Amino acid sequence: MASSDDSTNDGADQVLTEERGYTRLLTLNRPRQLNALSFPMIMQLLNNLIAYEKDPEVKLLILKGRGRAFCAGGDVAAISRSVTEGHWTSGAQIFWNEFILNYIIATYSKPQVSILNGIVMGGGAGLSIHGRFRVATEKTVFAMPETSLGLFPDIGASYFLSRLPGFFGEYVGLTGARLDGAEMLACGLATHFVPSMKLTLLEETLAKVETSDHFAICAIIDQFSRRVPLKESSALNGLDVINKCFSKETVEEILSALELETVDAANEWIVVAIRSLKKASPISLKITLRAIREGRVQRVGQCLMKDYRLCCHILRKEASNDFFEGCRAILVDKDRNPKWDPCSLDLVDGKVVDRYFSEVDDACWEDLKLPVRHASKL
Repeated sequence: MASSDDSTNDGADQVLTEERGYTRLLTLNRPRQLNALSFPMIMQLLNNLIAYEKDPEVKLLILKGRGRAFCAGGDVAAISRSVTEGHWTSGAQIFWNEFILNYIIATYSKPQVSILNGIVMGGGAGLSIHGRFRVATEKTVFAMPETSLGLFPDIGASYFLSRLPGFFGEYVGLTGARLDGAEMLACGLATHFVPSMKLTLLEETLAKVETSDHFAICAIIDQFSRRVPLKESSALNGLDVINKCFSKETVEEILSALELETVDAANEWIVVAIRSLKKASPISLKITLRAIREGRVQRVGQCLMKDYRLCCHILRKEASNDFFEGCRAILVDKDRNPKWDPCSLDLVDGKVVDRYFSEVDDACWEDLKLPVRHASKL
């Protein structure tokens, strides 16, 4: 997640497009900003995907990032700045269009192959995880770090996090834990693992397809894919502990359960998880846990509508300034010492959390309006 000085141009050079037979290659092109997702990028991707879906000459989409990141997240610093300098609806408009883009990706009728050869965070997950094929490599680093920023894992993340094995999604969403390519494959966030040295040949082979058949596309990627073992230190090796701790009803109970685990076995991932939870925004943690739990019984469209409500309440600073304080501390001043308010989990009012999930009390506000689609994840 980053800010930049080019987020206000027309975005024509921020997403590069290339035609290769029946395949369309889209490359996120803000390498200096780790391909942080700007509003112009959102709109170009949205327009491209809508056009490609209608075009019979397009059978397959490949999405990748230039440089060492696929996409390090949304340009939240720009959103914070747009609200501070203008009105909360300026930020809401960005989230509105981003979530529409996420929904179209999640319900797309043609296969999308996302090449995750680098950093994948926040908004980058929204561009890829909702798509049909996600190719990780040895260079992949995945995280949903929003609670450390006073936000929550948005972009419909409560849909896919809640569907990870056991309570691994709660672990990832609450702590912002970083996963490598092998871990993404093992938990289902990635569909394939392909060594980075084989990516060029994979792209060239995919560019020759003349079909949108998912099985045919999968068979091609399978030719380059390999199974990779988890590192001994991987938290996935402690899934039983994760399930035991992160299945608790409240964040306070989760934290207490983790601290008890350190008495017998101080695994590094447990120590890091405790540290991350204690540093994160208390109200963000409460919102995140509830959002993921609700996501277990919601469709992707419902999760995105929920996320839009949450974002609007956050932008309006109704109960907390944590998002703007997080942006200041992590992205602007970079002192990495945010002053959260409320400052502890026990001071977070449950009724305030309830309000975040309700409609916004503004005559001009409306719920996210999703386009009519055809797929089963509606």
